[in-house]
Amino acid sequence: SRHFVKQSAQALAKLMNRSFADVDLVAIYVDGIIVAKHHIIAAIGVDAQGAKHVLGLASGSSENARVVKDLLASLAERGVDLNVPRLWVIDGSKALRSAIEQRCGDAAKVQRCRIHKTRNVTERLPKDKAHQVRWVMTQAFKLDAVKGKAKLKDLARQLKAQHPDAAASVIEGLDEMFTITELGISGELARSLSTTNVIESPNSVVRRVSGRVTNYKSADMAVRWTAAGFLEAQKSFRKLRGHAQMNSLINALRPKVQSLKKAA
Repeated sequence: SRHFVKQSAQALAKLMNRSFADVDLVAIYVDGIIVAKHHIIAAIGVDAQGAKHVLGLASGSSENARVVKDLLASLAERGVDLNVPRLWVIDGSKALRSAIEQRCGDAAKVQRCRIHKTRNVTERLPKDKAHQVRWVMTQAFKLDAVKGKAKLKDLARQLKAQHPDAAASVIEGLDEMFTITELGISGELARSLSTTNVIESPNSVVRRVSGRVTNYKSADMAVRWTAAGFLEAQKSFRKLRGHAQMNSLINALRPKVQSLKKAA
């Protein structure tokens, strides 16, 4: 109806016009979701106190370089300084990774989602082998960076002969699977920063809100209703699990800034 079209359009405008100039975003999660077969990229930020903020949405896949760049440009226009050191938690999209590198340079520390990686590897394997490989990868992620990478490289060597695609997937982006480990983050905060679940968890609310629509006429319509769903979900957002350790992440990302603050 016209009322719901207006309501969802207002929700999207509200979401995409919010300024974050005064919000110290320490980590940003970016991932793709699917609503009624339409691909949508979502971004959620976490501030220094562990509070979550829905930053924006864009219509299209995270593999679409133009869509990704437009989303990052939108964040910059709304006060997110992309030159400030922060952690980016992303899926395995090469376009997304490239866009972050181009816009943020060395300021960006990228953590690849371990759940996405494990899924990408195991879906290339028969079920019996997939179960074993999933266990090995889970154990590797619990180790320090050197031992964890070595364990995964050994796994890739074992898979290469019979499952070359899975072996290649294990190795691809390997260093960025251990970014948080190398930053010295552990415990509950490490678990929160190792996956894009922060974006996937509001999906139940998105599905409930968007489920009111029986026929999506366009991708723009899907984005409008997804915006309404995320804004509804944000009302019940809790702080990031492990947020009490946020200072350890901030110190690791911005050691010079923290040293100057202490000196002052």
